[in-house]
Amino acid sequence: MNPPASSLIVRAIGRREYTPVWRDMQAFTQQRDASTPDELWTVEHPAVFTQGLNGKPEHLVSPGDIPVVHTDRGGQVTYHGPGQAVIYTLIDLQRQHRGVRDLVSAIEQSVVALLSDLGIASTARAEAPGVYIGNAKIASLGLRVRRGRSYHGVSINVAMDLEPFSRINPCGLTGIDVIDLKKLGISCRLDEVMDGFVRHFAARLRYNNVRHAEPT
Repeated sequence: MNPPASSLIVRAIGRREYTPVWRDMQAFTQQRDASTPDELWTVEHPAVFTQGLNGKPEHLVSPGDIPVVHTDRGGQVTYHGPGQAVIYTLIDLQRQHRGVRDLVSAIEQSVVALLSDLGIASTARAEAPGVYIGNAKIASLGLRVRRGRSYHGVSINVAMDLEPFSRINPCGLTGIDVIDLKKLGISCRLDEVMDGFVRHFAARLRYNNVRHAEPT
């Protein structure tokens, strides 16, 4: 019997290197079936640049000593590092009767709602996925869908060293600033931001059976 479309498992992974978590997402997506509940994984990564499938080398301007991982998500290059909340969305889109654009919008609007809770007005852009405060980007988004099931997700800048973003054209965009909550004068713990996103995302996709579980 298939699980109800309203079931969602949340796993707080903590701080872990990017590549093992990426491989775990691939394995989870490959092995899941119609009886597997959807999951969100919350994580913080050590410093790393990730280059998406559409990534152009010229956007990786000067990585220096920060490692670069060529990954299988959509989009261009971005940076992950300490002080950034990362939420991976492992969703069965077929069971949800949703398209990729629906999921992108749900992720973006969950971030917008989270920021609104903190008194910050933000917007999404149809031509450039992510969430923006004026001309400054605060959240980046990239997905991969395999057999109707998604992985990868969204990163939200909370209180981090923003200097590495100057070494790239974030998400292939030039002339754009990158910002975090700390720079906006907002003090939040990573887990508070992650929990806020989970709450809004679960409500937007109408999950009413949300439970937390240990990392696998």
